[in-house]
Amino acid sequence: MSATLFVQQLANGLLDGVYYLLIALGLSLIFSLGGIVNLAHGAFYAIGAYLSVVMLPYLGFGGSLAAAPVTVALLGIVIERVLFRRFYRADPILSLLLTFGLAMVAEQALRMIFGAPPISAAIPTALKGQVIIGDFIYSYYRSVLLLIAIGCVAALWFLLQRTSFGRVVRAGVQDPDMVGALGISLKPYTMGVAGLGIGLAGLAGDIDHSVGRLQMLISKGDLAREEGQKLRDKLLSPMFTSPDLAGPDLEQLLSDHGVPTRRDLERLHAQIDALSTKLESLL
Repeated sequence: MSATLFVQQLANGLLDGVYYLLIALGLSLIFSLGGIVNLAHGAFYAIGAYLSVVMLPYLGFGGSLAAAPVTVALLGIVIERVLFRRFYRADPILSLLLTFGLAMVAEQALRMIFGAPPISAAIPTALKGQVIIGDFIYSYYRSVLLLIAIGCVAALWFLLQRTSFGRVVRAGVQDPDMVGALGISLKPYTMGVAGLGIGLAGLAGDIDHSVGRLQMLISKGDLAREEGQKLRDKLLSPMFTSPDLAGPDLEQLLSDHGVPTRRDLERLHAQIDALSTKLESLL
């Protein structure tokens, strides 16, 4: 592999990694201060992506990039005031059930409003072109998105490490009782952290959809159903009534069409057991 190709793939990896970093930072902020494992975090990611598409024709690229995460953050503040705040001292299982139900409601609401077919967003004319440095050629649009995401991560670090808001949040994570004894109420800070964390998820969805991935958010279920119908038609076809179809052939056919085989189910059970162990350690 040439050095130029390596740098290009490194830039693509950084862009993908920043999405996950933004999502993980928001999720960890909410869990650290409020103790809530927000299973609906991915739903806010999707809401940010769809809001950006809706706002793009009216506000332009820059306006939608700023307005969509802010809108999602305001939605997060409302949800924290109405729902999350009631479960900070409750059994963690209740908050898990709450956020899981919230994720289901958000998913179906997005499907009802936007439908399952893919939704595309055009690259702004001003951001078309390539960045050329010697032999290195990279998309100018992706470069801008990468810089924006890195700038947001740097701004979050500054907020948490160099401001009074960040000092209270870090103190509340380490010893909330002592913060309360000092006469500082954590309620406005938990509200701000919830809005910030959910807004980061919306920002990740906003940036991620810009590279053409919005069609993967809602349409997976419909694609799975289409593949299932195709497989059903093949299995019911007369050509499969022959006794020559052996077990390994059928397993390969199922695997080719995305249907889990016995080995896939065994791996899935192992992953579920590992996830359950990690979740129990968190709780």
